Amino acid sequence: MFFPSRIVSGGHAPFPPPSPERSSSVSAVEVILNYKFKNPKLLEEALTHSSFPEAPSYERLEFVGDSVLELAVSNHLFLAYPGLDQGRLSNLRSVNVSTEKLARVAVRHGLYRFLRHNVQSMDDKVREFARAVEEEDDAVAHGGSIKAPKVLADIVESVAAAIYIDVDFDLQRLWVIFRGLLEPIVGPEELQQQPQPITMLFEVCQKQGKKVEIRQGKKGSTNIASVHVDGKFVASCSSEHKEIAKLNAARRALSQLAQSEPVNRGIMEIDGFDGPFEIEGAKQKLHELCDKKKWPKPIYRKNESGPPHSKSFVCTVQIATDDGVLTMMGEKRSRVKDAENCAASLMCRALQEYNYL
Repeated sequence: MFFPSRIVSGGHAPFPPPSPERSSSVSAVEVILNYKFKNPKLLEEALTHSSFPEAPSYERLEFVGDSVLELAVSNHLFLAYPGLDQGRLSNLRSVNVSTEKLARVAVRHGLYRFLRHNVQSMDDKVREFARAVEEEDDAVAHGGSIKAPKVLADIVESVAAAIYIDVDFDLQRLWVIFRGLLEPIVGPEELQQQPQPITMLFEVCQKQGKKVEIRQGKKGSTNIASVHVDGKFVASCSSEHKEIAKLNAARRALSQLAQSEPVNRGIMEIDGFDGPFEIEGAKQKLHELCDKKKWPKPIYRKNESGPPHSKSFVCTVQIATDDGVLTMMGEKRSRVKDAENCAASLMCRALQEYNYL
């Protein structure tokens, strides 16, 4: 069975017609990769599920690819961000090689179309996930509305291993060939905008001296997760998948807590200041300050307005200090990055005014 999907070649020049010993699936994936295998049977194996009869499956290659991708991404992050500590590097690596990330890579490049398998239900799950990914406004780092099918991540890992073996176990060559598939690679700024919701919820409440409890139950086949802070219900969410319900309940709880009334300085709204005030690199400065103070990473939220050809953005930044959650809204800007920097600049000024610096 083959699942029809859009193929993205990235504008690579097509290879010559396949030779008799080179299957059409192998040739098509070589175009996606912009790499021609010396041993095409490696790629055939990488595209074969264990349900397909009389052919070796990708399971051994997946075993290698899992570790190889982790090492390749680790090397890239280590060299690209010399100022990051081990903890932040680990978080970045985790997001860039997660099942969520790799499954989206497989969808974006149409790799599942070429998988040989005999499981009809797998097609349905992949189709549902692909549809959900197409409807997402932004890249999702920690789980969307539909759980990512593991088979999609498996394909990416097994294809990476096939390349790695075909280039004689040369990790640098693998990275040159494979990096384009993983783009965009999540960096510190992107991760800062999408912190892990459950971790962030516990960090915010811990700073306020509050106890968080996430209760999970089922109603029929539906999983329900509800967040309680100091014994009081805050938010809930349901999903067919336990992990998705938990993640979305945490997201909803963070939003609810940010909008609630201040309790014992739990949330403090800071008014804006008159006159222009812009700090170059304010977003990074604010991030470093939170790191130094051991506060959770800032959370940015954006609102957009105007017609598609002339959109404007207003961003709000929120940080959890030892005294409570501080929120600052920036001014209208034509680019999201500028709107975020404006909000971060105003927050830096507010922190100075309130003697946090």
